[in-house]
Amino acid sequence: MKKILILLLISSSLSAQYQYTKTQRNLDLALTFGTAASPSISYQKLYGIGKSDRFKIGWGVRLNTFFSGQQNYITAPANLTSGTQSIVALFTENIASNLDTLQLTKSALGSLNGKVVLQYSFRKLDVGFNIDAVGFSFGKKQSGKFVANESKSLNNSTQTAKPTPLNLLLISDSDIGSLNSELYFRYWVNDRFAVRAGASFQFLEYTTDKVLTFENDRFRHKSLLPFVAITYSPLKKIYKDAR
Repeated sequence: MKKILILLLISSSLSAQYQYTKTQRNLDLALTFGTAASPSISYQKLYGIGKSDRFKIGWGVRLNTFFSGQQNYITAPANLTSGTQSIVALFTENIASNLDTLQLTKSALGSLNGKVVLQYSFRKLDVGFNIDAVGFSFGKKQSGKFVANESKSLNNSTQTAKPTPLNLLLISDSDIGSLNSELYFRYWVNDRFAVRAGASFQFLEYTTDKVLTFENDRFRHKSLLPFVAITYSPLKKIYKDAR
């Protein structure tokens, strides 16, 4: 009987130690690398759902930056790229004849966005997805060559553009501005620090000074690159205090 009681006490203690917290507050520094460099810094707060708290949903704020050499920016509005601005645009092929290209000599822009986070936590491993929802962009004007499908007078002309100021998550090409999303794995080294890695998919958008062909002035570059990150939690986030 005594042995059974001892085992029950040990089991209860371990169960308390390994329960997941209902909230997480994380500071995160990430670096996306490859054909461009894209450092970002973010804060997020997650709320546990259900008895185990393993599944979490939350919000955050992220400061994104993006730096690269020459990049091609393609006609952005969904009504031109796919002929619709509904969810159907996500599954519709692009209309090639409507796509013009703005070849910027370099990209240097930043964005400050609110984001939405979904995450599932194991003992020391998190698997999650986040996506920017709304915010604003900033950066200097850039110049480049405009390659037009339907206009001989504008084809190969030099145009200037600056980052589209408003960022808004809608549906696929219906999105406006510059938005970042990440699919990630995070491993907690201890209660305070973790390493994170995954893939970053970014929409980067510039608006030209002039309205060009098809009455359009918005052009988008899509970037899919790997990233690594360091996460710091100001409180113990993997387990509850057994006390």
